Amino acid sequence: MTQPGVSQHLRKLENYFGHRLISQDGKSFSLTPEGEKIFALGLSRRAEEKQLRETIEVDDPNTGEVRLACSGSFAMLLYPKLLSWMNLAPNLKLDLEAAPQTKIMSGIISGDYDLGVLSEKPDHPRIDVTALGREELCLLLPKSAAGINITYEELQTRGLVAHPDAYAYADALLSLNFPNEYLGSDKLRIRGCVNQIGQIPTPVAAGIGYTILPRSGLESFPKAERLMVARLKNRQWQNLWLINKRGRVISSRLDYLIQLIKETAGQITST
Repeated sequence: MTQPGVSQHLRKLENYFGHRLISQDGKSFSLTPEGEKIFALGLSRRAEEKQLRETIEVDDPNTGEVRLACSGSFAMLLYPKLLSWMNLAPNLKLDLEAAPQTKIMSGIISGDYDLGVLSEKPDHPRIDVTALGREELCLLLPKSAAGINITYEELQTRGLVAHPDAYAYADALLSLNFPNEYLGSDKLRIRGCVNQIGQIPTPVAAGIGYTILPRSGLESFPKAERLMVARLKNRQWQNLWLINKRGRVISSRLDYLIQLIKETAGQITST
């Protein structure tokens, strides 16, 4: 800038703040107390701008916030991997919510979630979908049932340990294996109901009834050795889909989360 330009800007600053900012002594000058305060503020703003530019330019996978929603059973299997990541990344904020499919869909569209995992492929113009693989629906019985011929009558005698998704799972799995006897989930004998995903297999592990869960629900259960997966003639799977809002820029932290999700999905789809 030329000298007149500098003087003009200085006069505008002095008029704006209502104070003289420099004291002139011939060709030299010094800052007034008010000028020193404004100069310090200017240096601080410049440092903040520099820091902001560096933050924008450096996409650190271990810094920032990520929000994920999925089924309760998949969340339990994924969570230990997320905890390991968070231990190594103190500047990372990670929100994980177990939610039904409709809430996951609406949350992705509204921006409440960055990523979601579904068991039904969505068809929505604002959602991108990536196939993760498939997850087996497992008929779980106590370990003591090993060697027993699994009939529909045997299951009715034991009774279902129900949970919010059990009826849909029963329609998918039991109708496939017992087409002549199975009359619908409303005709099942219910032995009990559990709403806590981590506790659903607990009664079965204790020898009470049976239940139906995706394999992730079995893999994440701490006493899985007390359970057995019934050998049925016809196996049933549900597909897993990773979703995000179309057009969203995938940051490095989201990319790393996607890798953890794919690793977890591979753990249950390869079985």
